[in-house]
Amino acid sequence: MKKETLTLQAYKQAPWRAQLQWVGAFLLVVIAVAAVAGLYLSISGRSAATGRRIQVLEDDINRLQRENNDLQTLLGEISSSRALSERVGSLGMRQLTVDEAMYLEVPGYVPATGPSLAPPPTIQEERTPILLPEFTDSFIEWITEKLQAVPDPARATEVAP
Repeated sequence: MKKETLTLQAYKQAPWRAQLQWVGAFLLVVIAVAAVAGLYLSISGRSAATGRRIQVLEDDINRLQRENNDLQTLLGEISSSRALSERVGSLGMRQLTVDEAMYLEVPGYVPATGPSLAPPPTIQEERTPILLPEFTDSFIEWITEKLQAVPDPARATEVAP
């Protein structure tokens, strides 16, 4: 009996070592939780910053679309027939009659014809084999073909011991 207790005492650790192991395990868990929390906060922060940048860009897009619409409206007002006739009148211009217009003939000038259209679509049939010739031989045929092939002496390499 005495021998058993001596053996157990020999393998039993000192109390301060057991406490140190418990403290180390606790600190390891605390560090792991802190690392996971830090990673979570880092990802959440980057996600929030990216979301805010997306909102700013969407606001810029909306602002530019409104500005573009305003400019298109202004262009429509400026190019309306009423506005153009007012501008022509304020500049002292008047409309020409057919008798007042002068037409010049330019030698060598060929007026543009109508638009050139693309040719009508056609179907081009290409016959391709379903299986390539390399895949129509069986394994045994391929082996016999390779074994019967005469080796090329120019391609042979000498192996040195």
